[in-house]
Amino acid sequence: MSDTTGPTDEAMRYGEAAARLEEILKKIEEGEVDIDELSGLVREAAGLVHLCRDKIHAAELQVKTITEQLEREEGAAAGDEPADA
Repeated sequence: MSDTTGPTDEAMRYGEAAARLEEILKKIEEGEVDIDELSGLVREAAGLVHLCRDKIHAAELQVKTITEQLEREEGAAAGDEPADA
């Protein structure tokens, strides 16, 4: 008996993880899951939620870093402009 819960490694893209979560939720909501399968799907869904949260957090940090860098560059460029006299 294998204990595979699906591809929840870092190589999975956010869109793929979100789509798989939707599939799992739909399957559970429609009652297509027997009790033997339920715990594995819930475990997989939890891993996917964790993966998505990590990817969102990483993207937020990247956006913040880029925004701060652009602001520093704009500030430096404004300080380098010669004053019109």
